[in-house]
Amino acid sequence: MHQGSGILSSRQRRLAWLGFLLAALQAPVSARLVADDSWLFSLCVALMVATVIIVDDAARRRPANATSD
Repeated sequence: MHQGSGILSSRQRRLAWLGFLLAALQAPVSARLVADDSWLFSLCVALMVATVIIVDDAARRRPANATSD
């Protein structure tokens, strides 16, 4: 049984992980340093990138000959 390919290439997947980590680390730092709530934007970006990584992981784990409904 072959595994399916994801929606991201391996390079894009590494960059997505890097972007997720940077955005996730930047949110608490900016929450402490900035008086407004602009840190929520970093949190939302990190959550969106995490969603793409999870979808890519699910696509990679699906067998190659599986059809989507």
